Amino acid sequence: MNETTITSGRMNLGVDPVLHAWGWEIPLYLFLGGLTAGILFFSAIFYLRGRENVFKAGIKIAPMWVPPLLAIGLGALMLDLSHKLYFWKLYTTIRWESPMSWGAWTLGVIFPLSTAWAATWMKDVFPRWDWKFLIIEKTVDLLIQYRRWMAWSLIFLSAILGMYTGILLSAFNARPFWNTSILGPLFLVSGLSTGAAFVMLFSKNELERKRYSQVDMVLIGIEIFLIIHMFMGFLASTSVGIQAADMFLGGPYTAVFWTFVVWLGLAFPLLIEIMELKGINVPAKLPAILVLIGGLILRFIVVDAGQSSRWLYKFME
Repeated sequence: MNETTITSGRMNLGVDPVLHAWGWEIPLYLFLGGLTAGILFFSAIFYLRGRENVFKAGIKIAPMWVPPLLAIGLGALMLDLSHKLYFWKLYTTIRWESPMSWGAWTLGVIFPLSTAWAATWMKDVFPRWDWKFLIIEKTVDLLIQYRRWMAWSLIFLSAILGMYTGILLSAFNARPFWNTSILGPLFLVSGLSTGAAFVMLFSKNELERKRYSQVDMVLIGIEIFLIIHMFMGFLASTSVGIQAADMFLGGPYTAVFWTFVVWLGLAFPLLIEIMELKGINVPAKLPAILVLIGGLILRFIVVDAGQSSRWLYKFME
């Protein structure tokens, strides 16, 4: 005969309901934030290395997508806000301990800076481009003289933006699956990987595609390493951490995570890129598309799983 000692009323079904406050808007925002951070990071890095005449897609063309992609991400974020007319209050103060404050101010700086960075390359990409207004023409010509300063600033800000997307979630201690320091580096590396994949998708230069593919292979390897160690950390922690890991190790997120994120979004693209570098004829754009889809699904799963994870009381039996 088994006896159960009731130590809390929370053993009753429905007392601790699962609250899903975030829908599709937040993971889309996090994905686009990481993607644009990756695009800007590599554009600035390779520009400083003097590759602007070789890596045209990565340095000049891809950054032109950043302002509209960021605008879509911020639009999704606005849709999620309950009090949309008061978003500006994030800019009335700076709270150093708040990831939300860091993200708001970083976005507030990187959006106009990325727009200016893209503007300096317009005539390189479109030789017949006409700014129509003389003041805009002179402003862009002035900005061109400060490209190196802009590049260094973009490297710093894009790294903050990419990591912030993960730190924003890890700051929620009440959600065990988010309560890990690996989310920041994981989302940063994933954002860099999707940024490299985005460039590979549009590049027509074989040397550029090869270099970005090599970079992406390294990033995918680091991403797999971080995912493995994230689950190792959960399994070596408290019971709530183990329960958070169990959602992906036999639980409801197991099939979709390991199939669409780890295999199709990471391992399979890595295998294709290795085959491509060895001279085997494979679809050139396939690994880039898979990495982008895998990065998007990763955000959706992490956001949803974090809201499903919770602190539970143990019962004596």
